[in-house]
Amino acid sequence: MHRRVLLIVLDSVGIGELSDAGLYGDNGSNTLANIAQAVNGLNLPNLAAMGLGNIADIQGVLPAALPSGAYGKMAEKSKGKDTTTGHWELAGLILEKAFPVYPQGFPPEIINEFERLIGRPVLGNKVASGTEIIEELGEEHMKTGYPIVYTSADSVFQIAAHEETIRLDELYRMCKTARNLLTGEHAVGRVIARPFIGQPGSFERTANRHDYSLKPPRKTILNLLNEKGIIVTGVGKIHDIFAGEGINRSIHIEGNMDGVDKIIDLLGEDSSGLIFANLVDFDSKYGHRNDPKGYAAALEAFDSRLPEITSRMRKSDILIITADHGCDPTTKGTDHTREFIPLLVFGQDIKSVNLGVRACFSDMAATLGELWDIKYPEGKSFWQELRKEGAQSDENV
Repeated sequence: MHRRVLLIVLDSVGIGELSDAGLYGDNGSNTLANIAQAVNGLNLPNLAAMGLGNIADIQGVLPAALPSGAYGKMAEKSKGKDTTTGHWELAGLILEKAFPVYPQGFPPEIINEFERLIGRPVLGNKVASGTEIIEELGEEHMKTGYPIVYTSADSVFQIAAHEETIRLDELYRMCKTARNLLTGEHAVGRVIARPFIGQPGSFERTANRHDYSLKPPRKTILNLLNEKGIIVTGVGKIHDIFAGEGINRSIHIEGNMDGVDKIIDLLGEDSSGLIFANLVDFDSKYGHRNDPKGYAAALEAFDSRLPEITSRMRKSDILIITADHGCDPTTKGTDHTREFIPLLVFGQDIKSVNLGVRACFSDMAATLGELWDIKYPEGKSFWQELRKEGAQSDENV
């Protein structure tokens, strides 16, 4: 049977401020530790057994005497702290220049041209929380049919629309129009469709969100895996983050627990290759909404289902759990935070070893490359540090 790796990104589950966090206004940020303190301790026995408490001091998560796998943390080398930047760096693409952001909203040359292309005015055009702006402008949007455009501290052009006012297919067309427009100096990382339903005072965003990312400017490890015939399956928004580049198969999910269900189903298949999953609820439902209690409950819910995942793993399977950035819900702001990300590796071929502090997220790409005998130029592989003697590094295991 060929090699199979499950890489799970717990979206925004950071584990402490980076040395340059102050440049991003993120001094003191520590998503995991600050949540634990806010709720008087986290109950994460399965992640603790893998070594989560050995990486950092997290209330309620004790260090394991002998972790069941390898553990460490990774620093972000790219400029920025957004989803696209984090995932691209995990896949081996380090950005020297951050994506553009728009703290004053988008300039007239962008908004005017966008309005011309879609044939109607827009509402908003400012930095806002997604839930707050639909409460503020949702009723006017329903009366006028004008889409709501907004951004955040991240490089995003977001379009919110009520599903009964602007059909999903029309909203998606608007997003594609924006994606084609936003190039050059205005090449934002993502254009995001943000559909919602309900009535004024009780609006609710739906799972029909869709992200339109820039295409990576050069090949990532995902492309190189494809070229070698290795199947890459994206779960959640992975396909969107990479604009489909290097993704052979994409599985849509509706929330974290549905994502875990889909992962378990995939592990039950007689398959090989890379399963690359993103569980976004931590970020979208709790981090950005400054809800440490909800965030803690989501972490504990994921932890409780880890045994279902590990019990489906074959002898040669490898599970890697990490993140893409932080989003500390205890800070004053609602934006992402510039943090280290945890690194947990589990499998029968994996030693209990401290992987230390990795210099960049791209150590992940280098490791995946070595697992399949592909040399990747960015990052430093940690495969030799964690493999048990006799474990093979090629796909014929």
